Amino acid sequence: MNDAPGAPGVSPRWTTSAKDGVGTALSPRSAVWFTHSHGILDEIYYPCVDQACTRDCGLIVTDGIAGGFFAEEKRDTQTTTRRLADGVPLFTITNTCNRKRFRIEKRIVADPAHDCVLQHIRLIPEPGVTGLRLFVLLAPHLVNGGAHNTAWVGDYKGARNLFASGGRSALALASSAGFLACSTGYVGASDGWQILQRHGYLAEIYDRAADGNVALAAEIDATQPFTLAIGFGRTPEGAAFHAAASLAGGYDQAEAEYAANWHDWQKTLQRLDPLHQTTPHNYYRVSTSVLRCHESPLFPGGAIASLSIPWGASKGDDDLGGYHLVWPRDLVETAGAFLACGALAEARRALDYLRVIQEADGHWRQNTWLDGSAYWGGTQMDETAFPVLLLDLAFRNDAVAERELAAYWPMVKRACAFIICNGPATDQDRWEENAGYTPATIAVEIAALLAAADLAERLGQPETATFLRDTADAWNADIESWIYVSGTELAKTCGVEGYYLRIAAEGEHDLSAAPVHGRIAVRNRPSGEAEINTDELVGADSLALVRLGLRSATDPRILDTLRVIDHLTKVELPQGPLWHRYNNDGYGEHNDGRPFDGTGHGRAWPLLTGERAHYAIAANDMAQAEQLRATIEGSTSEGGLLPEQVWDAPDIPALELFRGHPSGSAMPLVWAHAEYIKLLRSLRDGAIFDLPPQTVQRYLVENTQPRCRDWRENWRRSKIPAGQVLRVELPGPGVVRWSGDGWATMQDIPAVDAGLGIYAAELRTETLAPGRSIEFTWHDTQGNWRGANFTVLVVA
Repeated sequence: MNDAPGAPGVSPRWTTSAKDGVGTALSPRSAVWFTHSHGILDEIYYPCVDQACTRDCGLIVTDGIAGGFFAEEKRDTQTTTRRLADGVPLFTITNTCNRKRFRIEKRIVADPAHDCVLQHIRLIPEPGVTGLRLFVLLAPHLVNGGAHNTAWVGDYKGARNLFASGGRSALALASSAGFLACSTGYVGASDGWQILQRHGYLAEIYDRAADGNVALAAEIDATQPFTLAIGFGRTPEGAAFHAAASLAGGYDQAEAEYAANWHDWQKTLQRLDPLHQTTPHNYYRVSTSVLRCHESPLFPGGAIASLSIPWGASKGDDDLGGYHLVWPRDLVETAGAFLACGALAEARRALDYLRVIQEADGHWRQNTWLDGSAYWGGTQMDETAFPVLLLDLAFRNDAVAERELAAYWPMVKRACAFIICNGPATDQDRWEENAGYTPATIAVEIAALLAAADLAERLGQPETATFLRDTADAWNADIESWIYVSGTELAKTCGVEGYYLRIAAEGEHDLSAAPVHGRIAVRNRPSGEAEINTDELVGADSLALVRLGLRSATDPRILDTLRVIDHLTKVELPQGPLWHRYNNDGYGEHNDGRPFDGTGHGRAWPLLTGERAHYAIAANDMAQAEQLRATIEGSTSEGGLLPEQVWDAPDIPALELFRGHPSGSAMPLVWAHAEYIKLLRSLRDGAIFDLPPQTVQRYLVENTQPRCRDWRENWRRSKIPAGQVLRVELPGPGVVRWSGDGWATMQDIPAVDAGLGIYAAELRTETLAPGRSIEFTWHDTQGNWRGANFTVLVVA
């Protein structure tokens, strides 16, 4: 055994997040997903879509002479990628040598019958060129990491294979043409790339490289087309079996079944295709296939945010998750898009998956692995509310039958109890950065409470429905006091009376009051640049008030806010207008193009153009909505994929950053493709597809005003409008003692459970005049007093 020198190799890194394509076989027999960019395979995932097992797999062409011709596919060729059919993630990739010596044609599929990715490859020398030699390089990253992998050369049933193992998985590389030579090594020291760069062929052969950042290399006889197979298994033998079985079945058979499965699924979807396609891709079918590629059959309904790692080439093993994790918010957006395109079974699976991974206290984790294990530990209140809205949307679109609703009530009940006990402020906003009151979160919470109230009423629980609606009404009436400002310098600059804020922190002494003129620290900004006046921080989040039916698209406060949003965050690009998340955003490349490294400069997000287009539909401006649809399409990659962000600064060709084109952020971003699909459905219907009817009826049609305000010890109101009942919520059963006249008289009100496990006492304070104080305390059922009095002032 000839062991490779140079252990453990350089520190491992992932690869580019700018994918040209993603694919998987729609087959229960296959559990692999592949990505590709720059003409080569990138990450392959096995056995679930949250477990990356390779970094990349590419080809090198030499003339076999030291110091002679050396060309690497991903750096030394021009790549064109073509889809073979609409809605089928099957690609023909052509890599043409920059020095006009050859071109490589390849097709890639996941074998529907095996855990194996196949590449059918043809090396075509240019006329008069001879003596070219072809090598394959494969970088294992088993599992979600490049360190502590082991590679070796071995046989399976008489056929030479290259193997790697790490974590709980193994892979095997095999070829239909066999291998002329094989070697393993440590990256940066003894890997195949280093050997070929020095000698032009595998002059140094190593049989094994243990416990490090390793790579596999082999020479292939490329005088005829051949097929490369990368098989996976829990054991090396299992991986070799899948590679051998795929090769035995043949590439053509795998491709035919792969394409047929995708065609069959696409036929079941709504016809939201363009009437007259004038673009290189049918972006609707690209988007539906992207959504479907991100679900894992081993965890039905579980779909990750992206088959990529943002700025992956700068990320190492410390970034285990990348974006191949489940965010409940993103999953609900994905499921909503499935409903929009008619994929009802897929949407139902997502809903059922969310029901399973809900925490016992009712909330959902910030993000998780597919098995529900937490990755990051934040709490985002919108992620607890979104699944309730998904159930309502699924019911209205026939993915859930009325007779099935009762089975989802426990999920809804726990979620709403958590929202009421912990909202409306959130520990993290939808951008996972700041705590406080934010319109995008508040809108989702209120809409979810009203949807849940309809369900409670349908299930014969009117008291619970009333409790839910009272909470929603109280919060809805307070939105402007939390996150609306007027008369500021920014308002004067923009020529408006006022505007909604991106976020306002909770007050220190009165948790129901937001310090809208205080200071707030913006995440991802360098030290010394993070703090900004709260009333100067604005973003597109306030459009959620319209999208979810709490405010009219023609509300003067909304119209004024749009002017401020555009002043601070709008950027005109060649494809049309796009928007930053908010001003002073730091999540993106630095201005010199360096990747985000904890600080940076936020770029334009195509999905926000989708949200703005939905606002245009609400405002009955269908022409603008259509123009913004085209802008989204113009933000895609050559392969038709939507990125998280596009580069909005001058070109930096050396870093592949071009104005209006995808940046180094995640691509594809499933949320962006979901927003695009929902936009197509909304445009077809002439109305916002996922607009909750409950909020529209209650607040825009009936203009319902609250009858009470809520109070709880972890969210204390210091004031209440005159004419309102004060609802005091306790941690358990008890009795509230209160007075409105300085304890000259007092009343005892039992706290009762309205059906959510929340005990509340309604104090009949609606007759108290402004200026009076409501004083109260309580004791539990054992007679134990709280030991403190609390005061709420009645105001005009």
